[in-house]
Amino acid sequence: MSSPIDEPSGEDARPARGKDRAQYGVCAFLALLGAAVIVDGLGIPHITSSTDPVGPRAVPVLLGALLLLVAVLYAVDVARGGHGEPEAGEDVDLSQAVDWRTVVLLICAFVANAVLIERLGWVISGALLFWGTAFALGNRHHVRNLLIAATLSLTTFYAFAIGLGVNLPAGVLQGIL
Repeated sequence: MSSPIDEPSGEDARPARGKDRAQYGVCAFLALLGAAVIVDGLGIPHITSSTDPVGPRAVPVLLGALLLLVAVLYAVDVARGGHGEPEAGEDVDLSQAVDWRTVVLLICAFVANAVLIERLGWVISGALLFWGTAFALGNRHHVRNLLIAATLSLTTFYAFAIGLGVNLPAGVLQGIL
């Protein structure tokens, strides 16, 4: 006689061996991405010097090969019956519908940043991105969020400029920053 503990429930039952097409889709995507990275890496001119005997091709080709390897290993795992575990976060209620308002507001914040970054500059568009993201995720302390957003965008602007030597667009604040 089997106990209820020994029988898999509908949610915990594994898919039949080799029948999980979505997982194979992920494998195919990884393989295509790996092949694209390798092809793109091989298109880089092979220039070596005494300070860099390997050249710039090595890293993209290595990463592409690793993506192909992961795709193959993952496909083998799926064929043997492996599958990803369902989301089990303590703050996630899978019985609730998707909150499309939040999703749309987040998309709007990112699109606004992409459209405005050249015109207004990173400091302003980044502050709008940080503030819009906080708003979309439900925080309603608007003034505090705006101060935090301005601090974050200024900090990242100068961190990139001073720390990394990468100049983010200054936009309308050109000459001020």
